[in-house]
Amino acid sequence: MNYNGKKFVSIENTNNGEVSDQTYFDYSQEGNIISASYYGGQIRKGTLIGIVKEDGSLLFNYNHVNIKDEVRGGTCSSTPEYLPDGRMRLHEQWRWNDADQTEGQSVIEEMKKESKVY
Repeated sequence: MNYNGKKFVSIENTNNGEVSDQTYFDYSQEGNIISASYYGGQIRKGTLIGIVKEDGSLLFNYNHVNIKDEVRGGTCSSTPEYLPDGRMRLHEQWRWNDADQTEGQSVIEEMKKESKVY
């Protein structure tokens, strides 16, 4: 499983999350190291880095600056699902590492290449 060059958009998130359907992710992969930049909605700029496990799932840390100029970060594990059209959907379990310490779930989905944002 290779995430390099894939672009995702958020399609679902719990209320305590800051990622929305206006947040876009641009993934890169080198060996089993995964990284991404993300932005949009409440996120001014964010990055993540972690590993791709043997089963294709992801384990990473994320950090971003939101529109309130707060620096926030946490940990996340993502489980991939292939959609009938061949795109990927990631089911995420995450937790803030700041004073909040709450957990949440989100889903991001690979964008179609014909998308205006892609």
